[in-house]
Amino acid sequence: MLERTLAIIKPDGVRSRIIGEIIRCYEQGGLTPIAIRSTQLTKEQAKDFYQVHRDQPFFDDLTSFMSSGLIVVLALEGEGAILRHRDLMGATDPSKAAEGTIRKAFGSSIDCNVVHGSDALETAGKEIEFFFSDDDLYSQIE
Repeated sequence: MLERTLAIIKPDGVRSRIIGEIIRCYEQGGLTPIAIRSTQLTKEQAKDFYQVHRDQPFFDDLTSFMSSGLIVVLALEGEGAILRHRDLMGATDPSKAAEGTIRKAFGSSIDCNVVHGSDALETAGKEIEFFFSDDDLYSQIE
């Protein structure tokens, strides 16, 4: 089934100048970017985006990090896009990620793991809507 998912290249990925390499991984993995933009989240926007984690001990560090610099957000589309993207990203902790995954190749720690991805169809819809309007999305889905 053709699906959409959200990807974020986090501040550590942008600072490392690996945006193109990550997008190449998505494309080679069968995902098509249908919307791309760069932005910098405020602390409040990061808190709003990651509100599902608000009761977790890492919430403040996560939102501080995600508002610390430029990010690149992408709406990706493809067959089974959510699972495909999660497989391409690899485990949250780069030291536990499989060889050939984005986090294994570029991540440096559980906190600095270069990418974010939606975890479910419902989440993907909400996350894409957080960053993009319908007019921003150039889809293969009709």
